[in-house]
Amino acid sequence: MNKNELAKEIASRMSTTVTETLDFIDTMNEVISESITRDESVLIQNFGHYMPWQQVERMGRNPRNGRSCPIPARVSVKFKPGKGLLDKINGK
Repeated sequence: MNKNELAKEIASRMSTTVTETLDFIDTMNEVISESITRDESVLIQNFGHYMPWQQVERMGRNPRNGRSCPIPARVSVKFKPGKGLLDKINGK
């Protein structure tokens, strides 16, 4: 499911327009991104937990030529699904 399909599904369930729903999705993405940028976690009850994760610099290998190259440190995001989401997808 892509963003537009998600927006159409949400809009039909909530009796809103697709444009309003797309605005909501964009705003939600902005808020989550800004929180992660500030090194804050975002917890959506019964859905999941977004957590910033500091990856350390490490050595990698170029798969085309086999040469070693450093991969710089960076901030990434981990997602841990919530109990409600896990129960739902596992049919409980």
